[in-house]
Amino acid sequence: MVKVGLTGGIACGKSMVAAMLVSKGALLLDADILAREVVAPGEPAWQEIKAWLGDNYLNEDGTLDRGRIAGLVFSSVAAREKLNNIVHPRVIDLLRQRSATLEEKGTGKVQVWDVPLLFEAGLDVTVDLILVVAAREDVQVQRLVQRNSLSMAQALRRIRAQMPLAEKISSADHVIYNSGTLNELSEQVDRFWKEIADKFF
Repeated sequence: MVKVGLTGGIACGKSMVAAMLVSKGALLLDADILAREVVAPGEPAWQEIKAWLGDNYLNEDGTLDRGRIAGLVFSSVAAREKLNNIVHPRVIDLLRQRSATLEEKGTGKVQVWDVPLLFEAGLDVTVDLILVVAAREDVQVQRLVQRNSLSMAQALRRIRAQMPLAEKISSADHVIYNSGTLNELSEQVDRFWKEIADKFF
């Protein structure tokens, strides 16, 4: 089974690429979905975050107020590191468990690990190849402003709080550029899928 580490910049279209790969038969392990599992009400990570931030960062149903927490962690390096230290080890453990289960079942030939912080979490050394989805910064800003109702300054702060996209690109095995049309994106995904099929199968 081939493990593809899918990462890239914020608002570059990783989820769209992941969906296209799934439509071709890939099995998706989405770190954002796993992160929601590990911070579900009552879970150990949730308890740590609640003890740290208090009830003001919870919704009425007890779930984390993701918007409010995002505002905090994207404006404070210390807060971002603390949250990452609580959440990331648990997400990585769960990701490895789910991956191993899929391998044991012998389901599919390609796993896609959709992990925004693939390099930062040290998972780049675990996967067989790294696919980075990139876009121009002005395109990222425009998408964030529209998608998250942010100001341009807030959007830029979120982009620049992450590992520089150029560094991710330099360490990638493959890069898909998503600043154009959906057709252009789809064509690049098709080429990538053919390349890994030719290389591994």
